Amino acid sequence: FIEITSPMVGTFYRAASPESQPFVNVGDHVKEGQTVCIIEAMKLMNDMPSEVSGKIVKVIAENGSTVEYGQPLFLVDPKG
Repeated sequence: FIEITSPMVGTFYRAASPESQPFVNVGDHVKEGQTVCIIEAMKLMNDMPSEVSGKIVKVIAENGSTVEYGQPLFLVDPKG
């Protein structure tokens, strides 16, 4: 599997707002460049694009948690 990692330190959000559905769930197919989450850093919301196409096999980060630079957020099966 390939890890999608955080490009910055910030707060990880799976959806655009608390009322919205998550951008991706386990089993979803993503394309390279597709938004998979948002990372809030210094009051700025940054869309996080997928670096690879494939199937999401695991969501590693917890919604609303603080993530570090390089921390794995998702696992993707590029053959999926």
